[in-house]
Amino acid sequence: MCVVVALGGNALLRRGEPLTADVQRRNVKVAAAALACIVPQHNVVISHGNGPQVGLLSLQAAAYAVNDTYPLDILDAETEGMIGYLIAQELDNALPAERRCVALLTQVEVDPQDPAFRHPTKPIGPTYDEATALALARDRGWAVAPDGDVYRRVVASPRPKRIFELEVIRWLVDQGIIVISVGGGGIPVLHRADGSLIGVEAVIDKDFASALLARGLEAEALLLLTDVNAVYKNWGKLRPRAIRRSTVQAIRELAFEPGSMGPKVEAACEFVEQTGGIAGIGALGDAAAILHGDSGTVITADAAGITWWD
Repeated sequence: MCVVVALGGNALLRRGEPLTADVQRRNVKVAAAALACIVPQHNVVISHGNGPQVGLLSLQAAAYAVNDTYPLDILDAETEGMIGYLIAQELDNALPAERRCVALLTQVEVDPQDPAFRHPTKPIGPTYDEATALALARDRGWAVAPDGDVYRRVVASPRPKRIFELEVIRWLVDQGIIVISVGGGGIPVLHRADGSLIGVEAVIDKDFASALLARGLEAEALLLLTDVNAVYKNWGKLRPRAIRRSTVQAIRELAFEPGSMGPKVEAACEFVEQTGGIAGIGALGDAAAILHGDSGTVITADAAGITWWD
């Protein structure tokens, strides 16, 4: 079975942790151990988030003069390479020598007319209190928005349309290679009038890009792994309830935060609708259990409405 596994940025770098190489490597090592449990039985393709990391690079880039600041597509590429390197190396360390991994920089086409360019919503970088966030927005021309009880910078997050390296990824998977691709949602690019490609200032949501990748590979399962153990109704409110299993229609009737769980649920629903496969959302350490329906939230076409975890 082909399984696309999307590792959330907060699963690789938990909230409140310092943005250091040592911390990220330690978390990637934990992720590799969790993924090593499902690799022997399946063809696995891995994607990952990059919100905290690309935000850190953006802060570092802000030290340059305004005209020398690196655009987000370049920072997307840098983080895709950095995180992909760590995941590939730790997976190589965790798996038998005959199982090989490769990290592939991935360009993803977006629509220049996507409304996301007018309404930035994708949180990146560290968290701030309200006063600090508003000051940064004023001084650096950022858009900022609440993220729970803190604030973060938000940037444009257009929908992915096409993965240019899809055929290469498919060929590698057919050779038994574990591919790490579409990191951070991929590098956002668009076509110029002459047909050539150019990067664009944005960060693609990795859940939508991962769902697009899973559909393109005709995968049977999509796992969206994060730092919470399931999708919850009334998350952060009185008496939240964890969803065990749901149809697309039933889970879409609930409301989820647009900057966190909302894109995961919608990406999972689109994958199930278009492929008839299964999509699971839950904690990184529960990857194998989610795939077997023993943990997390599983969305399928044949579930009986919504069932709940006790």
